[in-house]
Amino acid sequence: MSSAMPVGARELLRDASFLNFLLSRSLSRFSSQIAAVAIGWQIYDITGSAFDLGMVGLVQFLPTALLVFVAGHAADRFERKRVVQLCQVAEALTALFLAVSTYAGWLDAVQIYIATFVIGIAGAFESPATAALLPLIAPQGSLQRATAVSSGAAQVATIAGPAVGGLAFVFAPSLPYLIIVVFWLAGAVLTGFLRPAQQASLKEDGAADDIYAGVRFISNNPAILGTISLDLFAVLLGGVTALLPIYARDILQTGPLGLGILRAAPAVGALFMTIVLARHTINRHVGLRMFQAVIVFGAATVAFALSQWMWLSVLSLAILGAADTVSVVIRFSLVQLSTPDEMRGRVGAVNFLFINASNQLGQFESGVTAALFGAVPAAVLGGVGTIAVALLWMKLFPSLRKVERLE
Repeated sequence: MSSAMPVGARELLRDASFLNFLLSRSLSRFSSQIAAVAIGWQIYDITGSAFDLGMVGLVQFLPTALLVFVAGHAADRFERKRVVQLCQVAEALTALFLAVSTYAGWLDAVQIYIATFVIGIAGAFESPATAALLPLIAPQGSLQRATAVSSGAAQVATIAGPAVGGLAFVFAPSLPYLIIVVFWLAGAVLTGFLRPAQQASLKEDGAADDIYAGVRFISNNPAILGTISLDLFAVLLGGVTALLPIYARDILQTGPLGLGILRAAPAVGALFMTIVLARHTINRHVGLRMFQAVIVFGAATVAFALSQWMWLSVLSLAILGAADTVSVVIRFSLVQLSTPDEMRGRVGAVNFLFINASNQLGQFESGVTAALFGAVPAAVLGGVGTIAVALLWMKLFPSLRKVERLE
């Protein structure tokens, strides 16, 4: 980054383009969280199977795995905000199908899986394009703070989304999908008002070589490889999101609204942490702080797994979300600052593949493990595994542990 003085959080929010980015990203996050509550509850209500619940994560992950290189190349080849807009419109149309089908009463598990797959396709293209847009919008020297503010804005939507989704589902199963149709379309409109800096052009050196350049770049950079793979394995083992419907109905004995509160709890902790990070950026020992955050994430997962009280479960999830935010801000800033703009889409796509592998495949792993051993043992094993991965990665990637500063 240049030597330009970084701006504060208030100055960032006065920038019209950055504000539109925050709103658009928040609306997409809002929609995704509502959809997760509605789809998860419907699948478990229809099938009553932890395995089928975990399959939702696998179905949503497959498009990312299949399209990772194409999506990254598209984010570098085409205007990124147009890519994001098209994806948001596609997601809105899919949500409209779910709303109509649910209202008509003929929506079944197979159709939900198909719709989830389509949303996964749109997400595979949207995420790397969105991530590559932020460095072009954030003022120079302020990417870490912009990432924290952006994450905080998305977390506000993540807090409200699950609660509103659960409440809307109580009134009418089709209502959550109608809400997200409106929000995804509104996000597409706001994306059109973005005014990013000039996007670096992609040279024509051969299509295949361009497509796989992101993989080569990551493999040749140990710090980035360690950062991305840490997220993959730690969250793959430690993710309990897929088990929340089981905890809500069978362990904590609450309903859809309670499920929404549980899903919102990590975002509450994350929002608190983003407020802290927006005011006080991490300026020293950032690599070590990332590893420490992952260890706290794993410990909070174990606490949630063993809890039989709603208040303790919510508190554990909030701590989990706060720890994850520290890791997310460091990971995102490190990857973006170490990547040339003309490769950010392709590197971002590989990063998104790893993130989705940890989230969606983590849901699948949690569902399978819960089906075999029960929800509580599955969550405990996941939290312990996360801590073990963090300790192992500190040994495998010493250069990442020794990273002192980001900007």
